[in-house]
Amino acid sequence: MNAPESDLSACIRRMVENYFEHLEGERCSALHDLVITSVEKPLLEVVLAHCAHNQTQTAQVLGLNRTTLRKKMQQYQIS
Repeated sequence: MNAPESDLSACIRRMVENYFEHLEGERCSALHDLVITSVEKPLLEVVLAHCAHNQTQTAQVLGLNRTTLRKKMQQYQIS
């Protein structure tokens, strides 16, 4: 028996299905990078705001080390 899909997973599933519906026959590539980038930046921004921009706490909430968090912040140009 499979575990029920989380609300977040269901939302992402709907968005990816919607993406495919709107391609109108166009080919897509690098979908994995597109989805990860689309999810990761707002995730970082929301958790940073939730943690009052405390990078140590944010890294703990995300399950990352602080160096990785800083690298991702730089990648997405989040100050």
